[in-house]
Amino acid sequence: MEIVRSRMTNRAFAPCEIPRAHFEMILEAARHAPSGANAQPWHYIVVAEPAVKQTIGQCFVDEQQRRAKLRMGFPTPNYNGVKTAPGLIVVVADFRFVRAFPVLNDDSDLDRLYKKNAERILLQSVAASTMSAHLAAAALGYAVWWITAIGQEEIQTRVRPLLGVPDELAIIDVMCFGPPLKPSYKRWKKSLEQIMSWNRFDPATFMTDAQIDEWIRTTRHKVMYRDESKVD
Repeated sequence: MEIVRSRMTNRAFAPCEIPRAHFEMILEAARHAPSGANAQPWHYIVVAEPAVKQTIGQCFVDEQQRRAKLRMGFPTPNYNGVKTAPGLIVVVADFRFVRAFPVLNDDSDLDRLYKKNAERILLQSVAASTMSAHLAAAALGYAVWWITAIGQEEIQTRVRPLLGVPDELAIIDVMCFGPPLKPSYKRWKKSLEQIMSWNRFDPATFMTDAQIDEWIRTTRHKVMYRDESKVD
């Protein structure tokens, strides 16, 4: 539990040299994660070249500016920290492994439903592996940053050739880690009572669409990046 609680996000890292052994320990943890059909549909690319880090970081900065121009109203972080993160690992998924899960492969409506579920299984599998990597990094004393804003096709097009990733594979996450430039702080988490039910779902924990919209309007910006002690 100490390691789980100490896994905290930070977006600015102090300069340091991450030992190769630490990268290997982190990805050894990722390697042992569970996956549907034991397909292990993941691959991890350690990025050590400063120029490549700069390019990857700039992709996120550009996406942040695009969101601002589109007036999405989404509180995005400062992505410049990606450019100088001591540890940077790109998470790659092989969606062809959906065929390892229950599917019909006859292009029927039922098959499409099974394939939709198979994609969920695959993403859950890769997420479990990535989380194992994060916990290993936290156990080594590093602050971490899980970046999921890499789904846009433009970012894929720019980053894939830099890393030699085949077109059949998808870059889905980036993991940055290192000593924090400033002390990390714990973000707000729901209470155990809000996320836990016994035997049957507790209707008191259910949020209506209107309540979720209100939460996004009034609370999301407070809990995304603030210290939990400063959340009203």
